[in-house]
Amino acid sequence: MKFELVKLPYSTDALEPVISKQTIEFHHGKHLQTYVNNLNNLIQGTKFENADLETIVKESDGAIFNNAGQILNHNLYFTQFSPTGGGKPSGKLATAIDAAYGSFDNFQKEFETAGAGLFGSGWVWLAKDKEGKVLITKEANAGNPLAKGLTPLLGFDVWEHAYYLDYQNRRVDHLKELWKIIDWKVVETRY
Repeated sequence: MKFELVKLPYSTDALEPVISKQTIEFHHGKHLQTYVNNLNNLIQGTKFENADLETIVKESDGAIFNNAGQILNHNLYFTQFSPTGGGKPSGKLATAIDAAYGSFDNFQKEFETAGAGLFGSGWVWLAKDKEGKVLITKEANAGNPLAKGLTPLLGFDVWEHAYYLDYQNRRVDHLKELWKIIDWKVVETRY
């Protein structure tokens, strides 16, 4: 299977001022494209040559896992945004968040704290288990909750390339701003 760069559901300047056009062009157009190119080269002649992305993330390790994980992570990341996003989730996802965290505001605080406290590079995720219970996970580097048997719902990238051009070293500011562009309808479909 040959993997391709995920198409953005918005223009590269649509998420400004939360995420600049320049950041989208580097992050999506260069960083993610490199992971796609690397994975396509790495899986040639391996048992993963015809596997889907989720299978590769669940079953691989090393360089194949790192590139597949980053593709999956970024695909989920870039498609969860909308220039008309923001607000709060509704329906079953909202109920699950309230059950786990008491309120959406408490969930937001815990999510931001998890992202701010992740040392080095990685991701903070809202994931669900097989019973539909939601939880926050912190994953280093290319980690994804899928590798732990969980379903990733919402992910914030805390690698510096995701925010440095816009926020420099202010990861916390970046995390707080991302809520303004979350497309909860997309995230709810993952639940």
